Amino acid sequence: MKRLPIPEDVTGDEIDKDVRQELLSLPKTLAEDVAKNLVMVAKLLDEDPERAYGYSRVALRLASRVAAVREAAGFAAYAVGKYSEALAEFRASRRMTGSVELWPVMADCERGLGRPEKAMAMAGEPEVAKLDKAGQVEMRLVAAGARRDMGQAEAAVVTLQSPELASSAVHPWTARLRYAYADALLAVGREDEARDWFAKALEADQGGTTDASDRLAELDGVEFTDALDESADDEESAAGKPAAADRDAAEAGAGVVDAAVDVADEDAGEDRADDVRRDGAEGGAPEQG
Repeated sequence: MKRLPIPEDVTGDEIDKDVRQELLSLPKTLAEDVAKNLVMVAKLLDEDPERAYGYSRVALRLASRVAAVREAAGFAAYAVGKYSEALAEFRASRRMTGSVELWPVMADCERGLGRPEKAMAMAGEPEVAKLDKAGQVEMRLVAAGARRDMGQAEAAVVTLQSPELASSAVHPWTARLRYAYADALLAVGREDEARDWFAKALEADQGGTTDASDRLAELDGVEFTDALDESADDEESAAGKPAAADRDAAEAGAGVVDAAVDVADEDAGEDRADDVRRDGAEGGAPEQG
């Protein structure tokens, strides 16, 4: 794969210190090159996942034996829906590090591949107990999603019920957990409860990671009008109809033309009358016999 352009202001210094530590096994110039590509992956993963995926493939080609590179390649593949590829990269990273932190996203890859039963099986493995609190919440979210994939909507609701859900404390994962619970409640027809939990999700969503506000508005029957769309409609209307000033000018112009035609017709009539009088004068009256 060809190298992708990297902005001049991007340096390998922006990389996480733990990743930089892993890159010390590489020659200095190569390590810097890999670091810059990983920085681009991190910068673009949310806003332009296709480009992020491209940079991840370059980094992978340069340093496939570095666990951080395999992990970054996995997340980039995951972001563009290449679940089989992502799962392979996550597994490779896990073999290199022995860490279980990628377990939930690996299970979600199984869901993406249409194997929710496998994801559910992973939710019951010993690795889950080794996850930190955030990882365990993530695993619960994946398991609930797998239940819904299998048509077990009520079981999905039960799966999300946990001390973390009941807690009033707000953590980075709180909004997503509450949102998932609200969505699960809505799926089983418990609309009033769902509305309450969407409101709780919005309350905890300090970073705007969910569309809880939109879901609340939808449940309340509130419709928003996009001002940009209205502007576009106005522009289209303007394009289809001349402005009042243009219409006035056009009408005035038409009036000038009509007046000019009338004057020309009058002049032509007078000229014809003069010709008749002139012909009569030149021919004279008939001779008397």
